[in-house]
This record gives sequence, structure tokens and C-alpha cells, in this order.
Amino acid sequence: MTASAPPALSFNPLVRIAGDLCSELSARGSYPPGDTRFSAARTHRLATDPLPVLLSAYERYGPVFSVRVLHGMQVFVIGPEANHYVTVSHAANFRWRDGGMGELIPLLGDGLLTIDGAPHRRARKIMLPAFHHDQVAAAAETMVEEAFVALERWSPGQSLDVYAWARRLAMRIAMRALLGLDPDDGDTGERAAREFERALSYYGTEYWQRTLRGPGSPWRRMRAARRVLDRIVYAEIERRRSHGGSSGSDARDILGMLLAATDESGAPLSDREVRDQAVTLLFAGHDTSTSTISFMLHELARHPAERDLLIAEQDAVLGARAPTAADLAGRLPRLDMALEETLRLYPPAWIGPRRAVDDFELAGAHVPGGTLVNYCSWASHRLPEVFPEPEAFLSDRFAPEAKAALPKGAYVPFGGGSRTCIGMRFGQMEVKAVVSAILQRFRLEALPGRTMTVRQMPTLSPRGGLQMTVRAR
Repeated sequence: MTASAPPALSFNPLVRIAGDLCSELSARGSYPPGDTRFSAARTHRLATDPLPVLLSAYERYGPVFSVRVLHGMQVFVIGPEANHYVTVSHAANFRWRDGGMGELIPLLGDGLLTIDGAPHRRARKIMLPAFHHDQVAAAAETMVEEAFVALERWSPGQSLDVYAWARRLAMRIAMRALLGLDPDDGDTGERAAREFERALSYYGTEYWQRTLRGPGSPWRRMRAARRVLDRIVYAEIERRRSHGGSSGSDARDILGMLLAATDESGAPLSDREVRDQAVTLLFAGHDTSTSTISFMLHELARHPAERDLLIAEQDAVLGARAPTAADLAGRLPRLDMALEETLRLYPPAWIGPRRAVDDFELAGAHVPGGTLVNYCSWASHRLPEVFPEPEAFLSDRFAPEAKAALPKGAYVPFGGGSRTCIGMRFGQMEVKAVVSAILQRFRLEALPGRTMTVRQMPTLSPRGGLQMTVRAR
């Protein structure tokens, strides 16, 4: 028995704008205080550098405030209590699909990021075994192998774009560990990687460009790339189903696990469900890992004392051998702490867009039902009352006792509750595998006079890449 399909959405920009305006006009009661008048300048700042805007509004209005973005009213909720309210204690009052996550449907389809309610619960329950620690440990071998191969091209004195390098590496890992495709085959795997990147580039364009639908527009290019990607993924699904689905080596990747999975009634995922979940995982695993690797290397270059502590730990635990899954899962605690501090400063999924189902009260503010509501881990992680010296990179914040003392909802780089990122362990393992491999052989230096800025869409990433210089250990 297949769960009912999620409700369809329109992706006509005029229909979306009209819907937002109707929702605001029909709202019951007033909105929280905030910047409620139209402002092109504010909208531009939110699109290019939102963190100062949000932290300033938090100081002026408190943890719940309104902001008009373009035409529409949105509410932001900031801080531990707000994060816990939206993701855990009152999560049922917030939908993802017709919040901002719906923008991903034209590429991802109805995957875990874009469905709610019963369809989400069913899909998540079916998919959880694919991310059991044994499966993640098996994928770690691929991660370490690919990382060391990618490092063979490095040489001391070389200048390289670390973000572009990490992006190619993460895509190779995703192709192998998630889809079971060979990125070196010169055909299917290579084309899948190329078309996925082409489709994903749509979400990195300016908002006004994403509203265009004519020939040559980013929308048309994204849809064309999706059609090619779909042909590859559906052909692989058909090949595996015709050969028993998950036998042999096919059973070791995530796609094989999805094909073998069934719900409580014994029903498998349909081909479309497998496709949508696989492409969603490709997006979530590839984009976020790339950004986190880059930001972590950037911060370690800026803080050589932190880097030296990691190198000492590496030498003591690993010596000259490659890390194993067991090493990466718990034998390198300083590496864990440095990763968590990186995710505090740069949570890749920096914003959690939702739509409120019913009216609610939070921190003394009333929010009407139907409102677009956003919790923001990026802003919450930089509140000085929660994280003293919030701009500093201090890994000891995440020593076991200090981490245990944080209030509920203070640290949410992977969301919370039933919507916690299902691939969290996979992503953490990948980042640690790559950074560990680098630390064993090289150190990276920032280019003199270069300042890194952050781009927000579709996930946090270094704007214009991250150029660094390679040095020998």
C-alpha cells in the first residue's frame, strides 16, 4: 500500500506571489513587531548578507520578529527556545512543503526535505536502516580512498581553490556511496555528476533570475539537466530491479538499500520515490559536506594552534596509516570538537523555512496561522548570551561537559526532532575523513590580503570559492 501523494504546488512565480499576499491579507490578528514596510535595500541585504540584518532585528525586537522580504511578510524566530519550539515541541504546527523548502521540488521532487506528515514519516522509517552505523562505516572506506587519491594531485607551494576541489571530491563520493555509479566511467557516472551540478546551479542565481521561465533562462536549464539526470537514475533503478534489486555489490550503496527497503505492509518504494529520495540525498550530502570541509580548512588556517592540536592527535592515534571508520567515529575527539565548532559558525542549512498551520504564541509574540516562519541556526549560533565570543573559533566549546551544558535548541546545525538530518552521521564521517587525510600530509594557508565572504544559496558556502596555498607538513 503506497502512502498518499503529497499535495501539488504551483511554481508559477505570479501564483506564488498572489498566494503569499492572500495569506497575509487573511491573517487573523497582528504580526510580531519588526521591519514590516517594503524595502528593496533590506531585501537585497537579506539576500546577500543576512546575518547582520537578523542579529540587529533580534536585538531591537527580541526572539520573534517580522520582516518584509520582497512582497511578503515573514517571521523569524531566533534562539534556543525558538529553535526547540519549531523543531521539537510544536513541530506539528509547521509545514516544510509550502514553506521555503518547496522551492527545491522542481529538482529534488518529493524527497525527505520537501514532504510532511504521513508521507514523511513513512519515507523516513523506510530509509533509516540505510544510515545505520554499519552502512556509514562501509561508506567510510570509499570516503578515505577517494580523499587520498584526490590529494595525490597536491604539491607544496601550489595555490588551489579548496572549495572547488572539495566539491569535485564530494561529488565522487556521492556518486559511489549513494548511487553506486563510477565517476571515472567516462559515461553514466560522469554525466550524472555533470548534470546534477548543472541543475543545482539554478539555486545559486539571483532570485529575479529564478522567476524567469523563457528560453535560455536558469529555470529551463535546470529542467533540461533534471531530465538527463532522471534518465540516468531511472535506468539504474530499472537495471537493478531486473537483476534482483539489491544483490551483490549493489546492496552496499544507498540506492541499493532504498530498492530493498519496504514499509510496514511490505510495500517497497516506487521507482519515483526511490528517485526522489536518492536525488535529495545527493543534494543534501554533496552540497553540505563540500561547504563544511571548506569552512573547516579556512578556520584551521586562521587558527594554527587549533590545527596543531589536531595534528598532534592525528599523529598519536593514526601515525602514518589511513583512518578507519572506527577512528573517525570516536577516536579523534579534537577533530569532532573542531567539526562541531565549524558547524556552529557555518551551519550549511542555515535557515529552516516553514509555514505555520495555526496561530501560535512564542516569547510573548502572536504569529498568525499561514505565516512563513523561519528559524535560523546561523543567527542562533552567534548569540553572545549562548555562545560567548560568538565570532571566535573555539573548539573547546564542544568538549563533552561544555556541550552537555548547552540549553535545548542552542545548537541545531542538523535541525531537530523528527526532521533531524537523516544523513547527519554520513556527512560528519565524510568531512572528518577528508580533513583527516589532509592533516596527515599537508597544511593550508590563506592567501595574504584575501578575505572570505559567505554566500547563502542554496547552502552556506565561500563566495567565489576559497583560494589557499598548499604547504608540506
